[in-house]
Order: sequence, then structure tokens, then C-alpha cells
Amino acid sequence: MLFNTFEPGKFAFSAESIDLYKLKDDNGNDHESVDAAHFAKSKKWGIIGVPFDSTCSYHHGSRYGPTIIREASFGFEQYNSAFEKILDGEFYDCGDLNVVHGNCRKTCDYLEDAVGELIEYNIKPIVIGGEHSVSVGSIKALADLEEGNDLSDITIIHLDAHRDIIDTYIGEKDSHATIMRRVHDLNPKELIQIGIRSFSIEEKEFVEGEENITSFLAKDLFDDFDSLLEKLDSIDGKVYISIDMDVIDPSFAPSVGNPTPNGLHPLDVENIFEALANNESIDIIGFDLVEVASDKLGDITAVLAAKMIYDFLTLFA
Repeated sequence: MLFNTFEPGKFAFSAESIDLYKLKDDNGNDHESVDAAHFAKSKKWGIIGVPFDSTCSYHHGSRYGPTIIREASFGFEQYNSAFEKILDGEFYDCGDLNVVHGNCRKTCDYLEDAVGELIEYNIKPIVIGGEHSVSVGSIKALADLEEGNDLSDITIIHLDAHRDIIDTYIGEKDSHATIMRRVHDLNPKELIQIGIRSFSIEEKEFVEGEENITSFLAKDLFDDFDSLLEKLDSIDGKVYISIDMDVIDPSFAPSVGNPTPNGLHPLDVENIFEALANNESIDIIGFDLVEVASDKLGDITAVLAAKMIYDFLTLFA
């Protein structure tokens, strides 16, 4: 069992169980170390829920996201009609992290340890939040695998209504509003922000001054989505995807931490996934989906979030 996790339920179609201590490497030997290049080619995925929402500034409730998203996942068939493909890849649901409510940094440290344990067994992380701050725990674990212990060989694809790249928010460096600044501190190869439509003047000036940040504002994508698809086709190497559910217009996804009008359509995310799946020059090494804020089973935002994870696994597992 993963360090510091418990098991409240499983995502649909996941393997019945996982025993990390019995897993072998590709040669049938007990696993001892992971090579970053070999890890990038892995097709195995492990889900970790992170029920944490202690820094939320508007709508609390994302701590319930992992539970209601898993429940919603059982409404789908194993055959994915959108992509005409069966979800039959290898993935495990490893349960939820034992979070430390009120302590963002310690929670992220625990997640970094848990994801590091997955990495040791050549399993890539899928993190279900929880608030967006938790993404840094997963991303740091992947950075630790790199030669420079940073993200200089990793492209971060960030789907969000907000830039989340201010240095401090209400005096705090560790927050849902600062997550992409903490990620940028790890020196990503490129940070690609998609669906943005709400940010401060400080964030605007910071992004404009950084050469490794590319933005696709939601208002521009309405008229020119092809420019985004062309950008995704041009990426090469390792990729991490982080999705804040508020990237979607609140008419489709109202139950989020910070709903913002004029967002993306759910089909836009399908098209993004398909473009990435068709790019043979990339290896996706991690994925998170955060900020579903509701405690209601059957919530439409949770259903859509489950569909996104289901689509991702169909294409990449």
C-alpha cells in the first residue's frame, strides 16, 4: 500500500488491486531504480485522490472531489464512443492521501512521497483534487527524477480559467492561487496555459516577461482553436498536464472553486487530448484534475471531470 494513503473506493475499470512490493520491472526482476527516459515510456498509471481544500478563497468543497468523481466514473461504458476505443489499459486506483488539513506544504510533501513511491515502480501519477495547490507535490516528485532535479526537460500544459502564477496570495506562497508560480520556480521547459480569462496585472506582467510561458486566452480560442492544436503538435519530449475544472464554462461545470464565465466547451478538451494522442513526439508523464467543489453525488461537474479522466485513460493508458 502506498505510504500515507487509504482506500475509499476505486475509479471505474481500474485493476482490482495493487501490491507495489510484488511488482517487477520489465525483465522480471525486483525493482531497484527508475531511469527517467524509461519511465517516460511507461503505460502504467496510478490514481491518487487528494481531498484537500484548505487555501480555497471562494467556494470550498473540493476535498470531496475525489469521492464524487470516482462515483461518477461508473456511469461510463468501457467502450469510449468519442474515440472509438476500449479503455483496457493498465491503471490502478491507489486510494486517497491522508492530508493534513490546514497545512498545504505538509500535504504536498506527503503527496510528493506517495507519487515518488509510484515512480519507483514505473507507475505514472494521476492526481484527483482537491484544490489546485496539490499539483506541486506530484510535479516535484517527477522533477526529482530528472538529472537536474527540475523541469527543464518537461513541458507543463495547464488548463485553467486563471493564471495562478502570482508569487504570494494574501501573504502565502503555498496556495491554489500561486501553484503555477511554484511550478515555474522549478524551471519548466515550457509552461503552456490554456483557457485563461482571469488574472491580475502582476501576473500579466510576469508572464509577458518570461520566454518559457505561452498563453492561449479563452477569448482568442473561440475564433482560432487551430493555433492551439498546431502548438500541441509541435511539442516534443516529456509532458505533464494539469487541469483546473474551472477552465470549462460554468454552464457545463458550475461546481468549481472559482467559476468564471466564457470558458471552454467540454469538446475542446476532447480535441486537446486527441491532438496530444496524435503527437508521437511526446511522452505524458503525469496528469492531475482539480477543483471539483461539491459534496453531491451525481453532480454534473463531477460527471464531466470523471469523463475527462476516463478519456485520458482511454487514450494514454
